[in-house]
Amino acid sequence: MPELVAVALPGGPSFVATLQRIWDAGDAALPIDPTAPAAQRDLVLGAARPARLIDEAGSHPVEGGEPVEPGDAVVIATSGSTGTPRAAVITHDAIEAAAYATGTALGVAGDTRWLACLPLHHVGGFSVITRALHTGAGLDVIERADPERIDLAADDGATHVSLVPTVLGRIDASRWRVILLGGSAAPDERPDNVVATYGMTETFGGVVYDGLPLNGVSVRIASEPGAAWSVAAPIELRTPSLMRCYRDGTQPAADDGWYRTGDLGTVDPSTGLLSVAGRADDLIITGGENVWPAPVEAAIAEHPRVAQVAVAGRPDAEWGQRVVAWVVPVDQHAPPTLDELRTHVKSMLPAPAAPRELVLVDSLPRTPLGKIVRYRLGGSRNDDG
Repeated sequence: MPELVAVALPGGPSFVATLQRIWDAGDAALPIDPTAPAAQRDLVLGAARPARLIDEAGSHPVEGGEPVEPGDAVVIATSGSTGTPRAAVITHDAIEAAAYATGTALGVAGDTRWLACLPLHHVGGFSVITRALHTGAGLDVIERADPERIDLAADDGATHVSLVPTVLGRIDASRWRVILLGGSAAPDERPDNVVATYGMTETFGGVVYDGLPLNGVSVRIASEPGAAWSVAAPIELRTPSLMRCYRDGTQPAADDGWYRTGDLGTVDPSTGLLSVAGRADDLIITGGENVWPAPVEAAIAEHPRVAQVAVAGRPDAEWGQRVVAWVVPVDQHAPPTLDELRTHVKSMLPAPAAPRELVLVDSLPRTPLGKIVRYRLGGSRNDDG
C-alpha cells in the first residue's frame, strides 16, 4: 500500500523536487510547517499519521504511520474553530480537477508563470504548485510572502499569484496579470486584476471566483422553507475537487456529494452571485438581532485610533450575547474609548452592531494566512458599557 510522507522543508525548488519524488513513488505527501513548534508538529503528525518525515536533516521514520489509498496525493492539515487539527485527504483526480477549473476560469497563456509565496502547508500555497504542474505553466517558489520579493518576482516575469488580503495592500498589484485572493474576506474595493476566491482545505482551495462557481462546481443555500433568499443560511458545495475523506476515515459530505461548509451566505437569484456572511459559529445574536463580525470590524478599523481590530460575541445575561471588540490601538498611551467606538459604529451600522465591551490588546491571534483566530481572542484591559 502507498505510504504517507510528511515534508517539513522550506518553500523552494527542493520542496517541489521532493514532492515530485514522493508522487513518482506512488506515495502521498503531507506538507507541514518546518518552523512549527514541536508540540504543534506532533498534533499534525498525530492527526495525519505519516510513515516518514523528510526535513533538511534527511528522512526519518514516524511511529504509528498508516498507509493511504492508491490515488491519494496529499493530506493537508486544517484547524477548525476549536483549533484541533484535522487532516483532509485529497486525491490526484481532485487536484487535477482544481487545476483545470482555475485554468478554464483564468485562461492559461504560453507565458503564464505562477508565484507560490504563501505557506506550502496550507492549501493556498500548495495549490499554486499543483496548478502550475498540471497546466504546464511556469513556477517560482519563495519561502514567504515578502512584499519586496513578490514585486521582484513580477519584474522577473511571474504573471499570476495567490495572496491574502494583508499582503495585497503591501505590494504593487498593477505588476500582476492575475492575483487570486483568499484566506479571509476580500476588501470591497480592489484592483480589477484581483479575483476574490471562496473555498477551504476540504475543497482544495477556491472553487468560487468573484461569487460565481468554477466549471463543474455547484453551490446551494440550505434555506428554511419559505425563507427569503436574502436571509443568510448554510452554504453547501459540490465539486470534483472535494477531499476523499478526513484521515480518520470520516466523510462530512452527504451521499449525493453535497458538502456543508460551516459558512452562512446567500445567492442572489437574479445574478447567481454567492455572498458569504461568515462562519455560522461567528454570528452574534444580541437582543434578538443578528450581528456579523466582518462589517463591525470594517467600521471600527476606520477609526483613526485603531490599528487592528477583531470582533466576536461573549455571553451576556441581558442580551444573550454582547458584541466585543478587541482593539490594537495606534498609540497604546491614547487608545480609543468604548463610547467613541460605539458612536463611530452607530454612525455606519445599526445600533445593535455597536460594541458593548472593548478589550485593548497588544496583538491579535492570527493564522499564518492572516485570518483572525476568534477562539483565541483574549485580553486584560477591558472597558464595559
